[in-house]
Amino acid sequence: MRPLIEPALREVAEQSGTAFSVRFADNHEVHCGAGEAAFGVRFKTAAAERRTALFRYIGLLESYFDGELDLEGDLRRVLAAGMDGSLARPNRPVALRNRWHELRYSNATWEQAKTNARFHYGLGTEFYRYWLDDPLMMYTCAYWKEGTRTLEEAQQNKIDHVCAKLRLAPGEEVVDIGSGFGGFMFRAHERCGVRATGINTTTEQVAMVRDEIARRGLGGALEVIETDFRDARREYDKVVSIGTLEHAGRDQLAEVVRAHAKFLKPGGLGMLHFIGHVGHYETEFFIRDKVFPGGWLPSLADVVVAMEQAGLEVVDIENLRRHYALTLDAWAERFDRNWDAIQALDPHKFDERFRRIWRVYLYGCAEMFRSPAGYTHLFQIVFSRGNLNADNYPMSRAHLYQGRHEPHGRA
Repeated sequence: MRPLIEPALREVAEQSGTAFSVRFADNHEVHCGAGEAAFGVRFKTAAAERRTALFRYIGLLESYFDGELDLEGDLRRVLAAGMDGSLARPNRPVALRNRWHELRYSNATWEQAKTNARFHYGLGTEFYRYWLDDPLMMYTCAYWKEGTRTLEEAQQNKIDHVCAKLRLAPGEEVVDIGSGFGGFMFRAHERCGVRATGINTTTEQVAMVRDEIARRGLGGALEVIETDFRDARREYDKVVSIGTLEHAGRDQLAEVVRAHAKFLKPGGLGMLHFIGHVGHYETEFFIRDKVFPGGWLPSLADVVVAMEQAGLEVVDIENLRRHYALTLDAWAERFDRNWDAIQALDPHKFDERFRRIWRVYLYGCAEMFRSPAGYTHLFQIVFSRGNLNADNYPMSRAHLYQGRHEPHGRA
């Protein structure tokens, strides 16, 4: 297999401008690129070479996860170089596997959507607590405005930024679609005096949030409903959807956006926060197969069209791509620092294979969002149900940046 793999690896070194060494299963070693090697790729078995030859970067990563290949050195450098090289472009075998995965794990039914969500979000509160911010546990892109020093500050910034965009006011009813660990609900209630309802399909997260609501004595102001995020039972003054649209699926995009519209009262404001493509691209197979089954990243253009067809006016669009790279950096550092404690939670579940998959996921996504040539971005779209006018929404963005958003004098 070496004659098939070696030219592709040399091309990666040339295109990325990063030198590295490669040792094959027969102990033959080559140096790819000019200068000192930044990392090393070590094929331990002939099977790993065959898998890489057939499935290119997917085969290389799967061999790494299975312990048949080692990546020596800074994983961030490895992944950044791989993204810059042609080896990262899916070939036909990978494209076929990707398409089959999309068909097999489609979110078309509520049952499969729930199974897909629990695969990832049902890993346990304590697992996530070790590397998310404390105590909000926001598992979405933070907001690193100038002067932000910690992940905790950045996630508080994000929630406050969303509250300002939605102009939340005391007594308003807000629905948080895909509410995660409840961080937005708790802070929005504390800061803005709103009543919030979370919609969440992950049983483990629902149980945690309900316990926390009870512990804080907030049962009269907050609740979480365990159901699909297409289950629009009633209308609310405001709608927030942070990191939910990625789980809609290619064929369910219009349905999910229509549900967002049905949740919102006529004339109300909503905010849609999601990872999306600029242009039309396939969703990364590795992420789908190993991390987010059923996940799908829409294009910004398709989302806007779906919103227009659902009777929603697009009020504002902000791109926070660079903020997600910094968020993932913080998550990855905490994941590595706390790995021993994570593994102790359940050594069978959180084994070396899990660790390798999640490190590639966290560091790889950071580099994906950092890339100046990347096409994957993070969008926040403010929308209304029906057109706004000068009486119910400001004519400029000044209200977002004139000091801290504290509606009606609340602290």
